[in-house]
Amino acid sequence: MLSRLMSGSSRSLEREYSCTVRLLDDSEYTCSLQRDAKGQYLFDLLCHHLNLLEKDYFGIRFVDPDKQRHWLEFTKSVVKQMRAQPPFTMCFRVKFYPTDPAALKEEITRYLVFLQIKRDLYHGRLLCKTSDAALLAAYILQAEIGDYDPGKHPEGYSSKFQFFPKHSEKLERKIAEIHKTELSGQTPATSELNFLRKAQTLETYGVDPHPCKDVSGNAAFLAFTPFGFVVLQGNKRVHFIKWNEVTKLKFEGKTFYLYVSQKEEKKIILTYFAPTPEACKHLWKCGIENQAFYKLEKSSQVRTVSSSNLFFKGSRFRYSGRVAKEVMESSAKIKREPPEIHRAGLVPSRSCPSITHGPRLSSVPRTRRRAVHISIMEGLESLRDSAHSTPVRSSSHSDAFMPRGRSSRAESSERVAVIADENYSPADSVLPTPVAEHSLELMLLSRQINGAPCSIEEEKESEASTPSAAEVEALGGELRALCQGLGGSAGTQAEQAMGCLQNPLRTEPAH
Repeated sequence: MLSRLMSGSSRSLEREYSCTVRLLDDSEYTCSLQRDAKGQYLFDLLCHHLNLLEKDYFGIRFVDPDKQRHWLEFTKSVVKQMRAQPPFTMCFRVKFYPTDPAALKEEITRYLVFLQIKRDLYHGRLLCKTSDAALLAAYILQAEIGDYDPGKHPEGYSSKFQFFPKHSEKLERKIAEIHKTELSGQTPATSELNFLRKAQTLETYGVDPHPCKDVSGNAAFLAFTPFGFVVLQGNKRVHFIKWNEVTKLKFEGKTFYLYVSQKEEKKIILTYFAPTPEACKHLWKCGIENQAFYKLEKSSQVRTVSSSNLFFKGSRFRYSGRVAKEVMESSAKIKREPPEIHRAGLVPSRSCPSITHGPRLSSVPRTRRRAVHISIMEGLESLRDSAHSTPVRSSSHSDAFMPRGRSSRAESSERVAVIADENYSPADSVLPTPVAEHSLELMLLSRQINGAPCSIEEEKESEASTPSAAEVEALGGELRALCQGLGGSAGTQAEQAMGCLQNPLRTEPAH
């Protein structure tokens, strides 16, 4: 009996678990982990795969079955942190945004941070005026397709790319104008560097929003940035507390407290309410880690923190990494040949090096991979076929799926125009890359019609799942209404996309 128990325990320890990590360019890295493999082991595998040395700015994020986000803790077993059944799905993301991303030592690090901020812009987390948005999008365009060429880029070419949650025609024209007249000759590396310099000046740079409510019941988004604690309400930054003014972070249940000590002995306690106790604990842990990373001089100053005033009560947590000052000192000592970088859609060369992660993988099972194509102007086919990391869309039919009402109103006033809804709402869902739930299905449909890889799993960055019959039926009703309103070829293409969504996704064994 004893030998049988020991052999069973041994088999459990030797069992391997399949793990897939989605990278910043939407490619995937798959590996097998043993039960006792710690988070640091998986993170080191990824950094080796990416040839990344300045790795302290990055982390691995996952979503549990309750849709609660978590950062993988490197000192604990990966398997024990997962509440879902294997295979596990996670995401490689920027965890600590560099204070000055343009000052990063290696181009490969800058490129990965560029990809992260590009995602922030696309998902509405990085707010900016229309003029700034046009410049940022033009930098992305220059980095991905190079100099403007009238033979390859016909009228309206910038409208084929999806840089923001919404586009207006005026903004698309401005993007193309800047790309044509101001950025000619810039290499991808130079365009990405200029993009980082501009993004770093924006108020919402580095914001990873946590949805909460204030004491009056008003919706708010809390975030931790390289410069301090931020509260956003209705597209405005209503609070900004520098890290040296934050004296304590604690939580009890769903209530989060931030203790602030400002000049002239002025002390403040900010109180907010998270949706769930788990969300509140995640918010607290993110705050503890960010404060330690940006505020402390040495990692030896890190202390175990309690969520309660009584040390023996509540949750205890300790940040386990290096701090920003140590990371920058370590980066200054890096001496190696710059790693080659293969950017999507571009031919690598020594003059514009790039990073490759292998072929782009779709999260849609092979038996269900169906792309609905809409023919576009000659000359843009090469753009569609190349592996651009910016989603390609069709301007001729995009109005049916991407609402422009608010964007059009924003054009009337450059002073107040922002690339977001009237209320800051990038994190209506608690997904790793926030997407407003009310627009998720239509955005996915738009991407599928434009021939881009499309799956709910890809956008939610969570464990793969099959839509329920009720969800499919509800979405099908909305799509039928859209198809009837479109008519013609657009309606036919939408009907084909509807057919794809109505048939449940079927999984097949991993190869």
